[in-house]
Amino acid sequence: MRESIVSKIAACMAVKGEVQTDQTEHRVKLAESWGIEAGSKILEIGCGQGDTTAVLAYFTGKKGHVHAIDIAGPDYGSPVTLGESREYLLASSLGKQMDIQFQVDVLADNVTFPEKHFDYIVFSHASWYLRSADELASILKKSRSWGKKLCFAEWDPAIQHVEQQSHILAVLLQAQYEAFKVSSESNIRSLFTVEDIKDIIEGTGWNVVKEESIYSPKLKDGEWEVDMALEFAEDELKQLPEIPGKLKKLIQSEIRILQRNKSMFPIRPLSTIALTAE
Repeated sequence: MRESIVSKIAACMAVKGEVQTDQTEHRVKLAESWGIEAGSKILEIGCGQGDTTAVLAYFTGKKGHVHAIDIAGPDYGSPVTLGESREYLLASSLGKQMDIQFQVDVLADNVTFPEKHFDYIVFSHASWYLRSADELASILKKSRSWGKKLCFAEWDPAIQHVEQQSHILAVLLQAQYEAFKVSSESNIRSLFTVEDIKDIIEGTGWNVVKEESIYSPKLKDGEWEVDMALEFAEDELKQLPEIPGKLKKLIQSEIRILQRNKSMFPIRPLSTIALTAE
């Protein structure tokens, strides 16, 4: 049953092949965990290329609707830009069940929605892109009045399998030098643990009612983060002279550990924590 659902949704995406199928399957697991019901109104914050948007549109069905927003511009993203992905999605069989807007800063004064307008507020695999815990808290606090339930997902830094070690190490070393940047377009800008996220969620007026760990070992995100760190970390350090010398040495040692891990073990992605709050 799930395989058939995944196939139908993946066919609506601009990117084709096994990688997209695996990404779609992971997000179907998230939607199942959150209990997305048919006919729902959904606000998705940080939609990116629409991997989760398409799944939400499928689950809410023809009587529901997904309003998806992202702060990035339509030219952002690779190998397919956000704009190209949007065009493909809107022309698909799910297109009438969604609208997608880019360059939308949810914290801007002119961005607002009526109270309880949405059945679900979805924030999926987007928190590590943010500049700080304060920014995450501000987004969750502002959107609290807009929806009845919060559906949240992010990688869980607590590894459960040795093959996940490289993923979290790549994340940690990137997060260390990202802490010294004023602006960034990196995938990893902040690192939040599950405990951090739950504290922020509940500190902004939501109450976590469900939590589930989801492991999707076929995802390539761990490999992508490792390759990103190994390709760019040294150059990033050179461009940030304000980083203390001792910390630079530490990060360089972490790079060597990561290189060794990559040669010794297969790379698997971290598990994902799926949270539902009311």
